[in-house]
Amino acid sequence: MNDVSPTPSHRSPLRWVLPLVVLGALCAAGWFGWRAWQTWQQQNALARSSAMQELSALRDSMDALRSDQRNNARSLQDAAATNRVLRDEVLGLGQRSALLEDSLAKLADSSHQGAQAVRREEAELLLNQAQQRLVYAGDLDGARRLYALAAEVLESTDTPDYLNLRQALIQERNAIDALGPGIRANTAEQFTAWSSALDSLPEQVPATADAEQPWWQQLLSPLVQIHPSDSRVLIARSERMAANDSLQIELSLARAALERGDEKGWQQALDRVDGWLLRLWPDSPQRQQQRKQLRTLQAVQLRPTIPELGSTLQQLRTMRAAKENP
Repeated sequence: MNDVSPTPSHRSPLRWVLPLVVLGALCAAGWFGWRAWQTWQQQNALARSSAMQELSALRDSMDALRSDQRNNARSLQDAAATNRVLRDEVLGLGQRSALLEDSLAKLADSSHQGAQAVRREEAELLLNQAQQRLVYAGDLDGARRLYALAAEVLESTDTPDYLNLRQALIQERNAIDALGPGIRANTAEQFTAWSSALDSLPEQVPATADAEQPWWQQLLSPLVQIHPSDSRVLIARSERMAANDSLQIELSLARAALERGDEKGWQQALDRVDGWLLRLWPDSPQRQQQRKQLRTLQAVQLRPTIPELGSTLQQLRTMRAAKENP
């Protein structure tokens, strides 16, 4: 057998190449690791630097916040002190305002009382004048105007005490309005009509009819006219003229007494008028009617009694006395 000699192996170079490759890989890995570690170190350094910067900035911010907080605290303390001062000033202003309001209230009350007193005096004066016009002059229209003015004065007062006065004044005005034009005016109109009717009275009594005359008057009637005579009736013309003048004077006196409301003078004047009526005209139905109307006029009460008259004035004076002497 032939010995075959081993051929030279081609693996021998590979044995040296593989370690070299491994060694190169390890070197590359070490280099990359070192580079990564360097990068990591740089990143850590940058991170630490950034963190330090952020921490420094945070500290600065905290210091600024603390400074602002201290400033705010001082501002709040100053504001609290200012508020206390302002509150004290406001309290002082409130007290002064209250004192001023009290002073104004007292002044307004005194002014109001003064105005009420003036209105009360004005109403009393108007009511007094109205009563005098009504009682002494019989001027109903003037009295009504004065009562209306007094009502306006009382209406301008807002005090509840004057409610009774206004009510009493309404009742008094209604009682006066119920009189109409007034007793004196009505009586004067009736008296004027009565005086005018005197001219229609017959101066002679007409003769009675023949059927009513006695037989001897009927026999003598063609020769003698017989008329009843009254010794009190004036026949002479001169006497009748003088009596008529006296009658006119008495009529004027009666009108004057009526105007001034003199009941006694009115009645006396009408008595004298009745006397002249008997002297100037003979007895007749017309004269009897005139005398009857005259007695009716004579009985008229020229100053009628009104229960409500003066009630408002009396209450007003009572109120004033109560206020002046509490």
